[in-house]
Amino acid sequence: MTEKPGRELALMTDYLFGRGVSRALPPSGFRLFYSRRSGRVKLIHHEGKLFATVKPNGAIALSIYGATILSKSPRFKENCVQISDDVTQFVRGGRSVFNKFVVAAGRNIYPKSEVAVVDSRGRVVGVGMAVLNGRHMTQFKTGVAVKVRAGLGK
Repeated sequence: MTEKPGRELALMTDYLFGRGVSRALPPSGFRLFYSRRSGRVKLIHHEGKLFATVKPNGAIALSIYGATILSKSPRFKENCVQISDDVTQFVRGGRSVFNKFVVAAGRNIYPKSEVAVVDSRGRVVGVGMAVLNGRHMTQFKTGVAVKVRAGLGK
């Protein structure tokens, strides 16, 4: 674990979510926890709250808290899926997002990429993994668009 992860976290964030997204990160309060076995970053905490988990392939699995912080960046919107307000309560409960309820999807979304699910006001209601790319989510009317890992709760 380290006390000053700054540059390493900023590089990971910009690489995965787009150049400039790291500007939304708070300047301090982060701690990186490393795996004893491999020496790689395993968990990222901000002020005692889970910000993200780093998968073995290097992808960052954001928590709701982490997605909320990054959503302050205009560039992060390219990693978001906006849903109709009719299904917001289901996504908050952890249910998957179906294509017919996708209003808009960012152009930085590819299959198996990490995405934030937002409502019409841009508030994060869930996080998960994309099944399709962003362009196809709005074109298809059947099937799953995002497998939600965590919802905001009721």
